[in-house]
Amino acid sequence: MKSEGYIMENKMKKKLKRGMPVVGTFFGLNSTLAVECLGLAGLDFLVIDSEHGPADVESAMNFIITAELRDITPLVRVKNHSRDSILKMLDIGAKGLVIPCMETLDDVKEVVKYGKYYPTGQRGFAMNRIGGFGFESFSSQGIEKYFQVSNDETMLIPQCETKGFLENIEEICLVEGIDGIFIGPYDLSVALKKPAKFTDPEYLSAVKRIVKAAKAAGKFVLMHCNNVKEAKKYLQDGFDGITLNQDVVILTNAFKEAIMEIKDI
Repeated sequence: MKSEGYIMENKMKKKLKRGMPVVGTFFGLNSTLAVECLGLAGLDFLVIDSEHGPADVESAMNFIITAELRDITPLVRVKNHSRDSILKMLDIGAKGLVIPCMETLDDVKEVVKYGKYYPTGQRGFAMNRIGGFGFESFSSQGIEKYFQVSNDETMLIPQCETKGFLENIEEICLVEGIDGIFIGPYDLSVALKKPAKFTDPEYLSAVKRIVKAAKAAGKFVLMHCNNVKEAKKYLQDGFDGITLNQDVVILTNAFKEAIMEIKDI
């Protein structure tokens, strides 16, 4: 390795292992300059959204490279849990994947199969850009070292947002290769037939069950939040990290508030 700051290092994962809370946001501005600004703001990570947002493989790679330059950990929310979705985003350098819309234990095991190298999974081998195309020092130390570093420095984070996933949460959290669980509150509440009713006892019970299962298995748990008040509450309640809304919403709100103050509306 060239230094402690080598390109494959996952600083978000290091912080989580040390018990440090992490704060990120969903990235929708689709600009490398915006990535730089989010890094300069001090966020720990961003989530490039390929599920609902416009980012795809080539644009995501440019955002990932910029994130590496500005010291913010790049995650990607993939379109689905197919082999292509998992493999491509890891090969271009995503330090972690948020995986939506899964229902079963077998779905999760497939993600590990596609997303982790031997011996944990069966990820297709390639000396890609994140390994310097074989020229990074860890890449040149043999295939087993390459597999080990790649497995250690990337994260697989399925979303708990369906009824099936919730019903299998304890078994899912025990799967080797899964690093943590991301709670998608809106889709989870819809799956429980309580859309956006975040104070409903059934929803709160589901969240508690997810956190308990993740902690028991030694996995971290992340929550999506709409605002700072929610974010502080979830971190105080023991969540390991949060995503704070979306950059597009935060930017729009900041200008709306500024304009109202300037014009004294």
